[in-house]
Amino acid sequence: MRYTETVKKDNEGIERITEIVRDQLKKYRVNRKECTKAVLAVEEAAGCLAEHATDDEIKVHVHHLPGSTTVILTSKGEPFSLSESMDMSFLLDSDVDDETLDMIRNIVLRSVARDLKCRNSKGVNRISLTIERSPRAFLYQTLGALALAVIAGLVLSAVCPARFNTLLNDNILVPVKTMYLNALKMVVAPVVFLSIVSCIVQFSSITELGRIGGKVILIYIITTVIAVFVGLGVFTLFRPGSGITSTIDMEAAGKITSQTISVSLKDTIVGIVSPNFVQPFVDSNMLQLIFLAVMCGIAAGRIGSYSEMARNFFETFNELFLKITVMIIGFMPIAVFCSICSMILKTGISTIISVLGMMGTFIVGLVIMMLIYCIILAVFGRLNPLIFVKKYIPSMLQVFSMGSSNASIPVNMKACEELGVSKKIYCLSIPLGATLNMDGGCIYMMVFSLALAIAYGMQITGGTLFAVMTTIIILSMGAPGIPGSGLICLSVLLTQAGIPNEAVGLVMGIDALVGMFRCMSNCTGDVAVSVLIAKLEKMLDLNTYSGTRS
Repeated sequence: MRYTETVKKDNEGIERITEIVRDQLKKYRVNRKECTKAVLAVEEAAGCLAEHATDDEIKVHVHHLPGSTTVILTSKGEPFSLSESMDMSFLLDSDVDDETLDMIRNIVLRSVARDLKCRNSKGVNRISLTIERSPRAFLYQTLGALALAVIAGLVLSAVCPARFNTLLNDNILVPVKTMYLNALKMVVAPVVFLSIVSCIVQFSSITELGRIGGKVILIYIITTVIAVFVGLGVFTLFRPGSGITSTIDMEAAGKITSQTISVSLKDTIVGIVSPNFVQPFVDSNMLQLIFLAVMCGIAAGRIGSYSEMARNFFETFNELFLKITVMIIGFMPIAVFCSICSMILKTGISTIISVLGMMGTFIVGLVIMMLIYCIILAVFGRLNPLIFVKKYIPSMLQVFSMGSSNASIPVNMKACEELGVSKKIYCLSIPLGATLNMDGGCIYMMVFSLALAIAYGMQITGGTLFAVMTTIIILSMGAPGIPGSGLICLSVLLTQAGIPNEAVGLVMGIDALVGMFRCMSNCTGDVAVSVLIAKLEKMLDLNTYSGTRS
């Protein structure tokens, strides 16, 4: 759905813009808190647009998509900086000083910065703002699709003849599920490549990372390896997935049971370098993609006057493919319905129960990993971990509801500040963690990949296990911190392990909920490492951390 209107750039026109936005958001039942924040941001943005307009009109476009609404304001005018032009004085009394106004402006801008965009093209200023209707709407939609699929599958199995169910499954349910999985596979290579390049390209040389950056990356790698072994440990203890074996299409399983993966350390190292640039993208080879991304990221900072152009190029395409990924993930409820309904028609409810067993094992792994964070802070940082847990719990609940490491960056930075971490530390460690530190994702991939391997009757040999663990570590460093990224990485991991990609359909229904747990664990690790590094570098305010500052 789309709404368009043209208004004058005077005060009445700006009031009309806020009225349009408020009415449209209420019409589509946007969360009241999000609605209020969006209206305030749009009002200020419209004022800035009018101030710099050379035309007398502002065009208002409101696009409604499943789960979100986008407001676009356009007007002919000169380029300007939105952050410098916004005036928050309407929120406060007239006698408030400029410093306070700047602080309020920055807070409001940070709260909408991820979704508020401003650019000038060919003499036309364009401001866009995307508003989610409800922070948990996507979770509710996905879980609703899961429940509806189970009911529909059981009803169809009981009421309709087997021939009808077979035709429905083969001609509608399976094709939709396959198209969705193919769409995920289509974007995974460019998303991983561009996410890593965009991170590295921020530095003109490796030396800019400095001593602190090196320690941050080293500890993230260590916790990633620990998380992989935690995932392996809880899988070995509970061995989820064995209950699914009897429900899987054994003909399909038989085709891959005899497959083996011969892997050695030498082959792994040699295989990092691809003979051509394109093949890693075709094969979705993560080791080779990481190598290419690192090379491109370093080189982009060393090409003189073209460096800025290269940075903009990679960041632009990174945003493009992340937006494509978000669009694809938006169709997950439909794919979940088709996948789960198909599974019920083919195998029955027992498969769903076994999948929930995988989730339970995964959650046990997360609890163990969080205990390890506390032990690390106590042993190496000589800090009271109970204080860390107590002060981070409110932020932990926030990032759980977001389900996105990238979206949680401002929340984690604020949490670090409240814990007494120096800005020099968390401004580097938190963004790096959103890209490099995916401990919850490591546990998820380890548990679910090995469980699905068992479900398909595969023998987990030493070579296969080594390949899986290596790939998980690499994938965790390249995974984008957005909802649904874990499902993309799991899809790649299953393909490289020789497990049919259709196995992703078994766990797709619970991925939205699992993703929130993954995000919570990932973000907890980011903040814990930031606190540890700050303590080691003597950049942690111990009074603030312990809460004794007066």
